[in-house]
Amino acid sequence: MMNSTQVSYFTLGAYIDEKLFRYLFFTILLVLYVLIIGSNVLLIVLICVNRSLHEPMFLFLCSLLGLFPFLLVQILSDVHIIPAPLCLLQIFFLYTYGSVEFANLAVMSYDRYVAICRPLQYNSLMTAQRIVFLVSIIWLPPLFCVGFTVFLSSSLQLCGNVINKVYCDNHSIIKLACNDPTANNIYELIMAFLTVCVPVSVILYTYLRILQVCFSGSKQTRQKAVSTCTPHLASVINFSFGVSFEILQSRFNMDTVPGLLRTIFPLYYLTCQPLFNPVLYGLNMSRIRKAQTTSSC
Repeated sequence: MMNSTQVSYFTLGAYIDEKLFRYLFFTILLVLYVLIIGSNVLLIVLICVNRSLHEPMFLFLCSLLGLFPFLLVQILSDVHIIPAPLCLLQIFFLYTYGSVEFANLAVMSYDRYVAICRPLQYNSLMTAQRIVFLVSIIWLPPLFCVGFTVFLSSSLQLCGNVINKVYCDNHSIIKLACNDPTANNIYELIMAFLTVCVPVSVILYTYLRILQVCFSGSKQTRQKAVSTCTPHLASVINFSFGVSFEILQSRFNMDTVPGLLRTIFPLYYLTCQPLFNPVLYGLNMSRIRKAQTTSSC
């Protein structure tokens, strides 16, 4: 038995070694990476330059994370290995990405709830102090929960170093443990409840309240609710699909699944939200398009 701090590297076993697919995936991933960086930077710059967009709904978009260039190197490598410290760091960033995004979506749903259900009190409720508090909720609990998760995984005694994924995954490391990892599994379930179930509950509650207002309000109120909530609701559904794929791949034996699908599913989880949000919010929301026109003039 070896402590995971003594394991020098992990082997990632889900990559396709055929050169044709290797270069194809590298090209696709590189294009997606450039689009993600470019679209997010453009949207953030636009938000920072135009004071008319300095509202919570747009400021929360700046909390989104991007893709890891490490995958580009791994796709072209003949040997898919990753040093143990980098593997644990990758787990930290990946889990933080998912936790922060769910918290971000929950806070944005609260912002839409206040704007639609309590419009006259919006400015008094969404003050600068409240925004700072909400942003701290987005970041601090996930950082603490994920950090402790990585700490527990780093103290496990391992009997192997092969991870059947294209990147490091905490549950995959837990399955390599020689001793009983019950404590790790229990904490991971608690963390999943706090970082996923709690934000989803907030989202469901706010949308139930918004639906109540829509059914009892005027046609103008319903139109406002649809126009303001559609981008956020589409973002929630999109990210939920990505997380579902990730959970299924982590929790179940995927050896019988074709290697092509085992490569596509993780890429969807990593790229769906960073690419989806700038396109959805940046191109479809009229206020940002109007700001772009004003800036060009």
